[in-house]
Amino acid sequence: MIKREQRIAVWLNYPNILNEVCCRAIMGLALVCLLVTSILAHTGSGIAVDMSGQVFFLDTGSGPWKIDTKGGLTHLSLLRNHWLALDESNGFARGRLPTDTTGDWVITKVGSNPTLLISTDFPIVIGQDGNLYYPPRRPHLQLMRTEPSGRTSVFATLPRPINGESHINGITAAPDGSIYYTEDSAIHKIGKDGKVTTVATVTRLANGPKIPDTDLHPYLRGLNVDAKGVMYVADNGDARVLKITPEGKVTTLLQLESPWSPTAVALYGDVLYVLEFLHTPGDDRTAWMPRIRKITADGKSTIILTVDQMPGARARPMTTSAGFGFDKLFHIEFLNPFLGPFHISFARIIVF
Repeated sequence: MIKREQRIAVWLNYPNILNEVCCRAIMGLALVCLLVTSILAHTGSGIAVDMSGQVFFLDTGSGPWKIDTKGGLTHLSLLRNHWLALDESNGFARGRLPTDTTGDWVITKVGSNPTLLISTDFPIVIGQDGNLYYPPRRPHLQLMRTEPSGRTSVFATLPRPINGESHINGITAAPDGSIYYTEDSAIHKIGKDGKVTTVATVTRLANGPKIPDTDLHPYLRGLNVDAKGVMYVADNGDARVLKITPEGKVTTLLQLESPWSPTAVALYGDVLYVLEFLHTPGDDRTAWMPRIRKITADGKSTIILTVDQMPGARARPMTTSAGFGFDKLFHIEFLNPFLGPFHISFARIIVF
C-alpha cells in the first residue's frame, strides 16, 4: 500500500549558466506550474489526420502519438499537452511560434513532415492560409493569427457570451477558409473577413449519462467541418458525437456510456475518427485512458486503438528492494522573459 507520495523535479535543462539563487527561484516557479497544471487539468482534445491518412492524437497521460497508414504506432513526445494542430505545409517547422512572456502558456513544435504543434492552454489550428489561429488566455475575447514569419495580429474580436464568460473548447479550419469554434453549447463561424456568426446551438440531452467531473451539458469540444459546411462535433458533456447540417439538423452519430466520452473528432474523406477518454474523478492524467474510434460512411463504428496497444503509455512505477520507486509524471516547458525557454521533467517518488 502506498503510504506517502512526494513530487520533485528530477531534471532541469537551462540554456544559460545560472547561480544557485536563480535555480531555486526557477524550481519554485516550476512547482507552482505543477500545482496550477493539476488544478486546471482535463482530458486532451486533439486529433487530426494528414493527407496520407496518418492519424495524430494527444493522450493527456503520455503525450502525442501517430498511427501510420499501416497501423504502426509512434510516440512522438513526452509533452502531455491538451490540444494539437497539424501543419502539413511545414510553415512553422522553421517559422516563429507565438510566445507568452509571462510563461503562462506554451505552443511547441513536434516532429516534421508534417509538423505537429501542441498547446498547453487553448485550442489551436492551422488555417487554409497556412497561418496559426488561437485564442490566448489574455486578452480575452480575441482570436489571434500568427504567420510563419512571426507576425501576429488580431484576426477577430469575439462576441461576449450571455453568461459573461468565454471558453473556446475547440477550433477548426473549414475548406472554404473560415474558422469554426465551439463554446459550450454553441458553434460559431468566423468568415475570412473576421465576421463572427453563430451557426448552431445544441440543447442538453434528456436523461443523458453523467460523466465524472463534467458539469456542462452539453459541453461541445473538438470539431471538424466538411466542404459542404456539415459540422461534426464531440459533445463531451453528454458523451456523444453529433453531425449538424448548415440548416441546423442535428443527428447523433455516436452515443457512449459513462465514464467514456468523446473529446475531439477528425475527418478523412467520408471517415470520421473520434478521440475518446475514460473519465475519472480528480486530476490524475494517467487514469484517463484514451482510445481511438473509426466511423465509416455506412455508420460502422470500430475501436481501432486502446491504451493497451500504446507501449509505455501507462508504465508501472519502477520499484526497488528498499520499498520505493518512481515514475515520470510529466514534462513541461515555460518561457522565462529574461533567461529563455526552460524544459522541466517531474517525477513521483512512491514509498511503500
